[in-house]
Amino acid sequence: MRIEMREGYEGTGPGAITPDGCAVELYSRLPIGQEPDIIAAAVPAGVHILELGSGVGRMTHPLLERGFTVTAVDESAEMLERVQGARTICSPIEQLDLGETFDVVMLASFLVHAGDVEVRRGLLRTCVRHVAPGGSVLIQREGENYHTSLPRERVDPSGFTVRMVSAEPVSDGVNSVHAEYVFPDAVWTQTFLARPLTQDQFEEALAEAGLRVDSYLTPDRIWVRAVPVAATAAE
Repeated sequence: MRIEMREGYEGTGPGAITPDGCAVELYSRLPIGQEPDIIAAAVPAGVHILELGSGVGRMTHPLLERGFTVTAVDESAEMLERVQGARTICSPIEQLDLGETFDVVMLASFLVHAGDVEVRRGLLRTCVRHVAPGGSVLIQREGENYHTSLPRERVDPSGFTVRMVSAEPVSDGVNSVHAEYVFPDAVWTQTFLARPLTQDQFEEALAEAGLRVDSYLTPDRIWVRAVPVAATAAE
């Protein structure tokens, strides 16, 4: 079943483009940074991770190498075709209901900043639905200056350039963000909707879903470990 492009999202460049404008070939090329180490340090060794929005497995594969079990979820079948060694499930995240729980649920790639508030609520409900008692939810937030000081660019040591071109307001609290990825042999672009969230707004969104911040895992507060509020009451 082919999923239609989400409204407000667009992608260009060689190869398959997913409903949120991501290019499969681009994400197969992007290097993985310190994220697997951040995740490994935040959760018990060898636990089962439900990775929501796994894409081509950029974090899936390093986590498998570190001894974790991973169930990888993405709404793009083309993305999941690149995932090796993990159970894969093709589904929109906000509609997912597997009828099982996991030690760790991970929502990376700034998905919590979805422009549509109802989509964000659905994403967080999925996290709560699938986290086991005593488990945790790992969430990746945007950096504080993600939507400001534009345009800006970064040249990656591996030889490509990332340009954050613009973030234009399109509705109350929502920006249309345009990014470019320039490689020697190809160029990809992505346009997507994102809702900037202050720390207070982020924590309010978690509370609405029945989560609370357990710890900010990095000095920039981009990576967060959250737990169900019910777990707090039981402590």
